[in-house]
Amino acid sequence: MLFNKISLKDKPIFDKYLGLERHELSVYAFGNIYIWKVLFDIQWTIINGSLCVFFMDNAGSFLYIPPLSAGKEPETINKVFDILDKFNKNKDMSRIENIEKKDSLFYENLGYSCKNKSYDYLYQRTGLSNLPGNKFKSKRASFNYFIKHYKFEYLPFSLRQKASCLELYDGWARQRKSVSSYRVYTGMLEDSRRCFKVVLDNYLRLDLVGRIVKINNVIKGLTFGFKLNGNTFCILYEITDLSIKGLAQFIFARFCRESKDYKYINIMDDSGLENLKKVKLSYRPEKLIPAYIVTKKNEPRTF
Repeated sequence: MLFNKISLKDKPIFDKYLGLERHELSVYAFGNIYIWKVLFDIQWTIINGSLCVFFMDNAGSFLYIPPLSAGKEPETINKVFDILDKFNKNKDMSRIENIEKKDSLFYENLGYSCKNKSYDYLYQRTGLSNLPGNKFKSKRASFNYFIKHYKFEYLPFSLRQKASCLELYDGWARQRKSVSSYRVYTGMLEDSRRCFKVVLDNYLRLDLVGRIVKINNVIKGLTFGFKLNGNTFCILYEITDLSIKGLAQFIFARFCRESKDYKYINIMDDSGLENLKKVKLSYRPEKLIPAYIVTKKNEPRTF
């Protein structure tokens, strides 16, 4: 079986298979798969007409998204687990991640265990754009404070600004680390920076949309996103100088307002971080979109 290391030239192949169904989870986009290549050895192959995307590292291998095809074949799923079990010395690592709710019953009927992994946060775009009513009173006040007290520019991202955006990320990460030195969290910040550099280096080829906010000609905020499906836009990154009151609320609302071709905004999951969960819930999501992990039954899991 031929395995292919992921590259930018594979994007048309991924887009073809990703487009066979409408997906709600943010992971179902080439860009949101490709950026992980700095943390995992990402390889793909075709099994029984299905695109299968394997993530590999020193801990083992797993399927990042379920096999993509026009129809679901039990034989393909069984073959995937056979391959994973050959890769993994510890077979407890063998799993398929990011199963959508509509497909969970298919795996359960095959005899696999299907358990919740996380949730994506989905919002009505107009609510985030306009911040109406009492439920958004504090967000609206912060937004208004920023536009009243700062002379700023809201601009499209340019490749000339890559270095400045990385500087902003590093400053933001230092601000975050000063509040929490929790080892797992600081590790996540470092991993996220590596993925963010992939975003910057491949911005044009990943079909991303980027915006920056300048104050006194210095980049103090940035945001990047992509089209997830016909009515949903996904926000991939939002980084701001945390010392500037209202900037985070401003850039988020302005980016959503600008994305007027979409009904919904997906801001991905909360990475298991309680503070991030609290912030995302404070924007009153319309719904939480579950993602599931599929494993073999009756085996202890260690991940």
